[in-house]
Amino acid sequence: MRPGTKWTAPAGGLLLAIAAGSVCAWLRTPLPWMIGPLFAVAIARLAGVQVTALPWWRYAGQWIIGTALGLYFTPVVVRQVLSLAPWMVVAGVYALCSGVICGLALAKVANVDRRTAFFASVPGGATEMSILAERFGARTDLVAVAQSLRIVIVVSAIPFLFTMINVHGTDPYVQGTREFAWTGLAGLLALTALGGAALHRFRFPNGWVIGALFVSLPLTAMQIELSSLPTWLSNVAQLLIGCSLATRFQKDFLSRAPRYLAAVTITVVLAIAMAALFGVFLGWAMSANAATTILATAPGGIAEMAITAKVLQLGVPIVTAFHVARMVLLVSTTGVIYQFVQSWRKRRILLRSTNGADDRSP
Repeated sequence: MRPGTKWTAPAGGLLLAIAAGSVCAWLRTPLPWMIGPLFAVAIARLAGVQVTALPWWRYAGQWIIGTALGLYFTPVVVRQVLSLAPWMVVAGVYALCSGVICGLALAKVANVDRRTAFFASVPGGATEMSILAERFGARTDLVAVAQSLRIVIVVSAIPFLFTMINVHGTDPYVQGTREFAWTGLAGLLALTALGGAALHRFRFPNGWVIGALFVSLPLTAMQIELSSLPTWLSNVAQLLIGCSLATRFQKDFLSRAPRYLAAVTITVVLAIAMAALFGVFLGWAMSANAATTILATAPGGIAEMAITAKVLQLGVPIVTAFHVARMVLLVSTTGVIYQFVQSWRKRRILLRSTNGADDRSP
């Protein structure tokens, strides 16, 4: 960053994000306060304009969203979500299989090694998959680019698709706390900030959103009502997340490995289509709203998909629970499963070579 842009670049990004969000809200586009800033700041950065976001903006947005999500988990909702635990495991296994299929397609189309393509395609989070990619010798730069592009495409495409086909929320989920109180809000945000900071400190994946959720959820489940979250605060969180997502784009982004970027786009579209089909099946099997289960299995991030569910008035707690379960399952098992498969393949190759040597012996 050039001298003089330390504050002007994030200030410019914030002003551009506010303007874009305001215009999109006036136009009544889907998720205006996230998609507007995302596109405006990304386009500006691709054009070489010095706008950016401060690192803590995304954490702040996730913290607010995590706090809001926990307010949906009333005692009745908690019992319902727990009854869906087996389906969450099924959805997590599906996500891993989807990553394998899309990884094979990405390796073929982009002509990259399968190791890199696999970690670039598993929907487990950009940071977490990049760490695993580094551990197993994959191209971390390509993995990070693919994971970032996946989130942007999913966040951009699904709300517009749902709006185009006129999807309306039918799931009767509302926040357990209806009354707004400044003192209660301050106490709630302070408690959830402690939870988010603690998990972030210990490098827990999506620590700020999960930490805040793990504080506000039990409070709501125990019917401890501090305050509801005002709509404007949720809009601020969306703006911060959208602006932060946009900063992953650099001026040379489109000119860098264009074949790889095109291949990632194709495989992300494939992942969305597969998730839609699986979501429809899951909705039928669970006797649930198909739109909700599609969001619950979409290859997007926790905060982004939960925001989409909230704005579209779909099953926020179900979408949240499915994405949290998937994230935990993928982050905890992807590396272990990959290592097991690699060891198994090495043993097969060694066994074949040994058998071949025995066949050639006199």
